Amino acid sequence: MHIDPLQNSKADNYKLLTNLVVPRPIAWVSSLSPQGVLNLAPFSFFNAIGADPLYVLFSVGRYDTGTLKDTARNVEHHKAFVVNMVTEDLFDAMNLSAADFPPEISEFEAAGLTAEASLRIPVPRVAAAQAALECRLHSTQMLGENQLIIGEVVMFHVADHLLGPKMHINNFAPLGRMGSPSVYCRTADRFDLPRISYASWSEHHMPVK
Repeated sequence: MHIDPLQNSKADNYKLLTNLVVPRPIAWVSSLSPQGVLNLAPFSFFNAIGADPLYVLFSVGRYDTGTLKDTARNVEHHKAFVVNMVTEDLFDAMNLSAADFPPEISEFEAAGLTAEASLRIPVPRVAAAQAALECRLHSTQMLGENQLIIGEVVMFHVADHLLGPKMHINNFAPLGRMGSPSVYCRTADRFDLPRISYASWSEHHMPVK
C-alpha cells in the first residue's frame, strides 16, 4: 500500500510516523522555570546527533492553545537542560510527568522524585536516573509546529554498576517508545553482531581473475 501524506490528516500522519519510526529513545527532560519551578517532561522525538561536539536533539510541540510548552520556554530562559534516561523502575514517574500540570506545579514533587544538583548547569537532574546528560543549549529552530532544541552535553552522570572497562556501558536497558499514545518497549533483549569490512566481504564475493 502506498500512502500519500498530503492526502492524510495530520492525526493520521502522526500515527503512521510514530508507529513506524520505532523504538525511539525517551528524553526525560528536566528544566527550570524563570520562577524557579523545577519541570520534568518526557519527549520521544529525541536522539544523539553528533559526538564531536557532543550534541543531542529533542523536539517540543505546542499546547492546543498554540503556545510553547513549559520545557521550551524554560530551556530558552536558562540556556540549559538535563536529559534523564528512563529505566523501567522510573516508568510510573515518567508517565505521570507527561500529564498537563500547570507551570507552577513541579512534576518532581508530584511524582515524589528527588532532585540532585548538576555540576555544570543550574538545572537539577533526577537523582534516581541511572544515566543523565547535562546539556547547555546550542540552538533552537522552529520546524512547523515543533521547536527543535539542540544541546551540547557538558557532563555525563552514569551509575557505577553500568560502567565497564574503557567506558563500555554494561546492561543498561532504558525503555523505548513505540506507537502512540501509550506503547513502550524494553531493550534488555539484544544481540551483538560485529560489522563486516569490505575487505572481508570481497574475499568471498569478488570473482577470481
